[in-house]
Amino acid sequence: MLKVDISSLRREYANGTLDESSILKNPFEQFQKWLAEALEAQLPEPTAATLATVDNNHPSCRIILLKSVDLKGFVFFTNYNSRKGRSLVNNPYACLNFYWAELERQVRIEGITERITAAESDAYFTSRPVLSRMSAQASPQSEKIKNREQLEELFEQSVKAGSSVRPSHWGGIRVVPNYIEFWQGRPSRLHDRVIFEREDIAQQDWQIARLAP
Repeated sequence: MLKVDISSLRREYANGTLDESSILKNPFEQFQKWLAEALEAQLPEPTAATLATVDNNHPSCRIILLKSVDLKGFVFFTNYNSRKGRSLVNNPYACLNFYWAELERQVRIEGITERITAAESDAYFTSRPVLSRMSAQASPQSEKIKNREQLEELFEQSVKAGSSVRPSHWGGIRVVPNYIEFWQGRPSRLHDRVIFEREDIAQQDWQIARLAP
């Protein structure tokens, strides 16, 4: 096996700063500001985040795409019968992690999840391209299948059926945070870490603090 030494790899961070006096006092607004800057910089997949869940003491993570954010939380869509969907039924707590390497920024979000309303899921589902709707109807997400041909057959059946109705097992999940951390890379590994915490997710009363890097 080829041995590659990665222990000496280093990168110096020097693109920006972050402190308690300049950060916006509402973490959702601060996130939207950073997301807008990631979009403006034309970063690849700026809405991609790692979603971490734990089910029966088994941690799991995967990449999801954020589809909306407001004062209620961060929304993504999935098959509720998928592994992450089942995990969140058993343990509704989750973590999202956004990493924008080119901007030397990271945002970590911890909280409890909830399903959005059927009307909200319907509205997003109908906005998707037709073939994306068909694949959501066809795919038994996270289940073992015989081969690629089986998946394509299920997809063709969905296309022939021609239904645009959202399947009941597919919809949005909202992460309602009680902890949000903004990380900005700094020289000599003295990174800026500013956190927002709240005890009651029903309130917008956030406490701001700085963490040592």
